[in-house]
Amino acid sequence: MALIFVDCEADGPCPEMGVLTEFGAVEYKSRKTFHGILWYSKPDADNPAISRRDPNAIQKGDDERREVWLAFEEWLKQFGDRAIFVSDNPAYDFQWINHGFWMAIGRNPFGHSGRRISDFYAGLCGDFYKTQQWKRFRETPHDHNPVNDAMGNVEAFQRLMSGER
Repeated sequence: MALIFVDCEADGPCPEMGVLTEFGAVEYKSRKTFHGILWYSKPDADNPAISRRDPNAIQKGDDERREVWLAFEEWLKQFGDRAIFVSDNPAYDFQWINHGFWMAIGRNPFGHSGRRISDFYAGLCGDFYKTQQWKRFRETPHDHNPVNDAMGNVEAFQRLMSGER
């Protein structure tokens, strides 16, 4: 079983209304990373949390994007049979990954569930509403590069696992 921390950047609120531009994944124990670039993009000037497709870039075709999903699935296999999806917001991130896998290759190696770091933290604290303070334990800056953001979440989670609250 492997914990795979994932972060997504997209230019819309959900797969029906936008596209996943890129995603990053970090395996908890090894810190190995994967960066899936589906559309060349850059952060929105007014809100860097929103990724905008770069109109000046030659974009990848459907086959190239499918290859990204196949490469991600292959990358996951090195960690064993059971990859557990972990995110700071799986309600957002999982929908993109689930949709991308199913549309590109007809399956999702994560299955149908994900884990939320904020809920884990709230449980540790015994306070259902205490969900954001764990983010102070990130070391890698949260800069909307999805690999960096996933790595920061891994770092924070490790500190939680070592007893910090």
